[in-house]
Amino acid sequence: ICQAEKVTFQREQEMANSLNNLAKLSRASTRIVRTELGLNNIRRCYYTCRVLTVRTPDQLAKPDDVQITPCRTFFNPFDKAAELSPFKSNRRKEYSERRILGYTMDEMYSVVADVDEYRHFVPWCLSSHVIARKPGHAKAKLEVGFSPLVERYTSTLTLAPPHLVKAVCTDGKLFNHLVTIWRFSPGLPDNPRTCTLDFWISFEFRSALHSKLAYMFFDEVVKKMVKAFEKRASVMYGECAIRVQ
Repeated sequence: ICQAEKVTFQREQEMANSLNNLAKLSRASTRIVRTELGLNNIRRCYYTCRVLTVRTPDQLAKPDDVQITPCRTFFNPFDKAAELSPFKSNRRKEYSERRILGYTMDEMYSVVADVDEYRHFVPWCLSSHVIARKPGHAKAKLEVGFSPLVERYTSTLTLAPPHLVKAVCTDGKLFNHLVTIWRFSPGLPDNPRTCTLDFWISFEFRSALHSKLAYMFFDEVVKKMVKAFEKRASVMYGECAIRVQ
């Protein structure tokens, strides 16, 4: 009995130490993310339960062709913490927006479909290489993050120029699932150098730590990434034909 009590006590101590380490890592990672997003000058941030709610415009519904398949994961030191985390029941995040851009469908499609170039302009993308191509499809290896949080994963692309770029994470330790969809359609009737962008992203992190960071910084991250593709279009194709909508 004494030996069993000793083992139980050791396990409780190990769990307590793991949770303490998770809390320390979470605080350190939060400071890093705030630095990357340029939020250090904000004296205090207030987070509401609406930060990560689905924001789907009336004219843009969730795509019907999205197939999300859960992935099995290996042992994760944060798994136990995730079971106790308030984010467990709502770790899947979604975001969508529709806007008019001052570039043609072909121009924006070229920017988004050129995954090899992501490492040069997409925030926190450290490496991007297309490893396989065939008509209408491609596969790429990406490395994202910033020290000390760096992750690698494979993305499978569905390409339908100049209308659609769909990317699905097929492996990696970072996400349970990640789906990104860019749809391009004609823009303003009186301006041929415009297009309508329908952007949609759905993802779920495997670790409670990443879920917490996404909960706090999701809006800033998504806006900064979408803006990066617009800036890339301006570098490749010149000044935007209209004001930002």
